[in-house]
Amino acid sequence: MLAGSILQRLVRDHDSSDSSNQGDNNSSARTPLNFGVYYKNTLVALCHALEDAVLATRTSPLIVTAFQKGKWYLQEAERYSDLADTAEKIVIMAAPEAGFREHPTGKRKNVSLVDLDLEDPVAQEWHLMIMSATYSAMVLCQELTDEEYGPGGPPDNDLERKFYGFWTFDPVLVSKTIAIAADHIGHYAPKLQTDLETRLAKIDAEAVTKTGEVGNVVMRVVDYLQGGDRQIAQTEAFQFAGALNQNLASNELQAYLRMAQLADLADPTNPLAAAEVASLSEMMGQFLDLPVWQMQRLRLASLLHRIAPAQIDTEAAEQEGDSCPLNQGAQTLRILPRLRAIALIISHQHEYWDGSGQPAGLSGDGIPVESRILGLVANFQHEVARRRHEASQATATLDPPTHDHKPSKKVPPTPENEWQHVTDAFSACQKAAGHQWDPKLVEILGFW
Repeated sequence: MLAGSILQRLVRDHDSSDSSNQGDNNSSARTPLNFGVYYKNTLVALCHALEDAVLATRTSPLIVTAFQKGKWYLQEAERYSDLADTAEKIVIMAAPEAGFREHPTGKRKNVSLVDLDLEDPVAQEWHLMIMSATYSAMVLCQELTDEEYGPGGPPDNDLERKFYGFWTFDPVLVSKTIAIAADHIGHYAPKLQTDLETRLAKIDAEAVTKTGEVGNVVMRVVDYLQGGDRQIAQTEAFQFAGALNQNLASNELQAYLRMAQLADLADPTNPLAAAEVASLSEMMGQFLDLPVWQMQRLRLASLLHRIAPAQIDTEAAEQEGDSCPLNQGAQTLRILPRLRAIALIISHQHEYWDGSGQPAGLSGDGIPVESRILGLVANFQHEVARRRHEASQATATLDPPTHDHKPSKKVPPTPENEWQHVTDAFSACQKAAGHQWDPKLVEILGFW
């Protein structure tokens, strides 16, 4: 990563937060930075989807962008004119070129242009940061250097340019990155830095849990990425056409994983559900000697299971002609053919061994084995997390604030207490064996 770049500063700050907040539930310390390599066509589709969601959700966000060069901004200037009709404030960073400041969008009252020095590392970065009280999203990337491209050097086709970074919906990361960007902008425009910091503080103070719009945004992301796939198919054959398509498809899946990650972040009582359920499910699948393809489906279903809560969407299922209703989250997953098997696993995680569950009243071995594993493990993990949280709340009540009004530091849970939570949760699963859970799977769960 380029020294002094916004991406490098965020990574350094994030690593520092991780090391100083071991055991803390602060989301910025918990959220991993899921790095990847993105072709330009993927980033264009992704950014357009996140930008257009601003118009669709009718939010008035703070938007901070970095376009590398003025010519790339000019290709998007009309789009940003539309965004300026809705956004509270837009800040655009780029190395200036002919027309950069002359375009009408840059003259809008709520649009500020920042002329980057050619030596500024941010002039090699591609950023989009969107922050409002109800919607946050971010793409944070920098282009590969000539050395990183390898012996062949940069590609001839512009769409095949590569960028290294990540994207997220996590409001804590977005807020932190805008703060870093504001500090960087301060070298060029101190008053603009102050304005950004004031606006960001106001948004943070008003912020609510940013999950309500994410499902719709993810659908938009998937649609735009699929549109990029179709665009490649309709144009001349690129040298790396297969890789371009694969990069788009990979990010369609990443969109759902980002949504699942946000569902965890929005739950302070159980912020590690997806990761813990995936680990437990994998161990159980290995014990059952499931084939590799089935293990992969089980892991993916475990990571995505929280985006499909137990809400049955009968009307949608009837329109699809399904034999049994699917909940809304699982229905969303079915848009991608490669995720239909995952949607099936997730939708049947609430079936009961004795046939009294939902959505189809399946029983015994008629319930897909992955669904049986997922249902049991997710319930067990939830019960452990609930008991852990209740115990921590009880500890906080017994450890009131001191005379100077500052709460005392919480005592971390002991291994003995944690083991008791696990034992109690497993006992509850044992009591439901034969009714709610597959008795054999409960027996396997007990081996741990």
